[in-house]
Amino acid sequence: MTSFRPFTSFDLLKYNLVNTDVLTETYGLSFYLSYLANWPEYFVCAETLNREISGYVMGKSEGKSNLFHGHVTAITVAPSYRRQKLANKLMETLEVVTETFHSEAYFIDLFVRESNENAIQMYRKMGYAAYRRVLGYYAGPSTSSNTDDINDETKNKGNKKGPILGEDALDMRKSTKRDVQKVSVVPARRFEQHPWEIEWH
Repeated sequence: MTSFRPFTSFDLLKYNLVNTDVLTETYGLSFYLSYLANWPEYFVCAETLNREISGYVMGKSEGKSNLFHGHVTAITVAPSYRRQKLANKLMETLEVVTETFHSEAYFIDLFVRESNENAIQMYRKMGYAAYRRVLGYYAGPSTSSNTDDINDETKNKGNKKGPILGEDALDMRKSTKRDVQKVSVVPARRFEQHPWEIEWH
């Protein structure tokens, strides 16, 4: 049985079951602590009966006016707990947080490697649609098709002086209740964009 609860700073001492997986990006303590300090409502973990961390999702709110939205920064599930819909449940939790604590948000978005077909399929089933393709967004190539390891922080912002090498990302969005007309999820007029052209990461 799995329960869901807020991620705490103490969990940083026992989340190795999730973060030692080779497909999961990890960061310094300051990165996680900044999310806990600024967006604690968006940092949720899945916990087993043995009090092991089996997965987590972290996100944030950002943007202004009709671009204000909830953002999925990272979501991952430990290898031994995959194929149990935990990623779906963690995503649903983040969506509820957005609708409850940030009701002025117009949409929820995320970035996913274009090669991660399983993840893209899962998101589409949950109502997300591709808003644009970000060229060379990820700094390195990937052959991962794992739905339970989705992370947008290993990115290549690049610069205008030359080409950027890396894998393209799909910026996927799902409108919230506030966006009644679903304007926020209409694909961008120029579907392919560079990292430096994106308003929010």
